[in-house]
Amino acid sequence: MPLFLTRLFARFALLSSWLTPVVVIVFVFVSSWPLMALAEPADSEIVQPANYWWYFVVTAATVGYGDLYPKTGFGHVVGAYVIVGGIAALTTVFTKLTSVLERSRGRRMQGTNTTTATEHVVVLGYAPGRTDRIVAQLLAEGDHRVVLCAWDDVATHPMPAQDVDFVRGDLTEEDVLRRAGVHRAQAVLIDARDDNEALSIAVGVNHLTTTAHVVVALRDMDRAALLHYVDVNIHCVPWHTPRMITEELTSPGIAEVYADLMTHGGANTYSLRLPESLGAVSFERCQTVLGRQHSALVLAVRDSDGTLVVNPRWSSQVPTGAMLYYVCARKLTNHEVVEALR
Repeated sequence: MPLFLTRLFARFALLSSWLTPVVVIVFVFVSSWPLMALAEPADSEIVQPANYWWYFVVTAATVGYGDLYPKTGFGHVVGAYVIVGGIAALTTVFTKLTSVLERSRGRRMQGTNTTTATEHVVVLGYAPGRTDRIVAQLLAEGDHRVVLCAWDDVATHPMPAQDVDFVRGDLTEEDVLRRAGVHRAQAVLIDARDDNEALSIAVGVNHLTTTAHVVVALRDMDRAALLHYVDVNIHCVPWHTPRMITEELTSPGIAEVYADLMTHGGANTYSLRLPESLGAVSFERCQTVLGRQHSALVLAVRDSDGTLVVNPRWSSQVPTGAMLYYVCARKLTNHEVVEALR
């Protein structure tokens, strides 16, 4: 019973705090109108029903347009009464609003809020410095809102200056994941403290959503097989490559392309220096001729002065002796390159 009464009084106190200004305004309005009617002449415009409500609003709000005003001394006293009542009511409202805003800010800093974001990116886990860089890249590269969800040991919002929602709690619990909006997210990054923890979190995430693009940062990429038991669509990225992580979140599947480029037997990458005998050639010719004859894709060019240009303009010139970096099934010989570009 004491607990019930405590909750009842708490709710009544909350209701009363908002009800107070309403009661004050209604009381002042109901009591001031007949007083004004007694104070002003019978033909006064101010006491007419179509006019008095307007006079009351602008006077109680201390705006005072001056189109309607009392003409007698007692009418001025009634007007002062309306002003004082309006100020008292507005003060109560503003005090309550300030209190509500302060509590809302406190909940945001403490991570107790529930995000309302949709189609957003959820980052599960926080490591000082590392997570800050990842979130900064996500905010710079995409239009999606970011929600950071951290363990309880992160006491307050670690990035309050950023436009990032913050949720705190046990990352394996459904309630915490729901407060972070995992079930409405477009992409989810699991950046846990170790790979075993990442696996546990992935199970909870997979329970809530099968449509979000889930990326897991792993220290041991051999653990990817275990995560694929949870969901074959989970994308695993090496923990030590934050840049690749953000690219995978914003461009799903790009990490698999990188992995293939860096894996023996995949799409191999090579380099070659253009023979001096060729002279300068256009990048368009390098790309089209080598692609047509040898299925090679030129990725970048390094000038003789050491400047590297990735994906140059097709209209640009490749100078004599420049280095080409390309993707191909095998390494091309100088003779094949000369015969193709001559």
